[in-house]
Amino acid sequence: MSQTARLLIDTQCTLGEGPLWHPGRQELFFFDIKEDTLYAANAAGEITNQWLFNEVVAAAAIVDDNTLVLAAETGLKGFDITMGGIAPIVGIEASNGETRTNDSRVHPSGAFWIGTMGKNEETPIGAVYHYRDGTLSTLKSNISIPNATCFSPDGTIAYWSDTPTRQIMQCATDPATGMPIGEWTLFADVSDHRGSPDGAVVDSEGYLWNARWGGNCVVRHAPDGSIDRIVELPVSQVTCPAFGGADLKTMFITTANTGLSPEQRANEPHAGSVFAVDVDVAGQAETPIKL
Repeated sequence: MSQTARLLIDTQCTLGEGPLWHPGRQELFFFDIKEDTLYAANAAGEITNQWLFNEVVAAAAIVDDNTLVLAAETGLKGFDITMGGIAPIVGIEASNGETRTNDSRVHPSGAFWIGTMGKNEETPIGAVYHYRDGTLSTLKSNISIPNATCFSPDGTIAYWSDTPTRQIMQCATDPATGMPIGEWTLFADVSDHRGSPDGAVVDSEGYLWNARWGGNCVVRHAPDGSIDRIVELPVSQVTCPAFGGADLKTMFITTANTGLSPEQRANEPHAGSVFAVDVDVAGQAETPIKL
């Protein structure tokens, strides 16, 4: 089965990432990582607000209808959506000027998994962290580009990828805490398919939707790792999907235009924009972070 996503928001972000649907506000939040910018938009694709920060911001978690937690370059920070105020929560590699945050997502237990990486995609200097109830723990180190962080609806499985490996891994997790309780094993090897694994999200049926950087698509994987369907996009650098809309059956997809040649830019005039596609299965509502 194949579908084609439509252009929704012509933002042409340098590195669009981290889409997050806020059910309480009925708004989509997403980032342009390389421009230190956070956007908010409604389901119709109208930008409702945007904020410019003085450091990289890559992902967010929901606290309530007025507050997010941002995975920023120097750590987790509370963000007042209405007033624009920022409050530090916990530092993450704050003294390391070579790294920044990347793909991150909240586990059904309220634990926030946060990935970091080298700003220039250097040799493996990144990590993956777990934050819950005031405690920050390191889950992985020596990571190149952490991506595809997402979880099964019951919180018993975590998925994750170090993008250059072109493998999506899985691990058993404690549904009450979001901590790994088993060994990482292979979920899907995508080296023979299109592109490399970028951001991912799991729907309400337990199927994983993975954006393919360099692959012009989002791929839906069944729980056994096999390919179930493909969503095509008219741009190559597809970064992350998110379910949203009133029924959680709209898939929003961020993309990037960083590093494209002039010829590629001419062929992909909407690279870096947000796309959408209506699907026949609902996603999961994002779990608020447990601070």
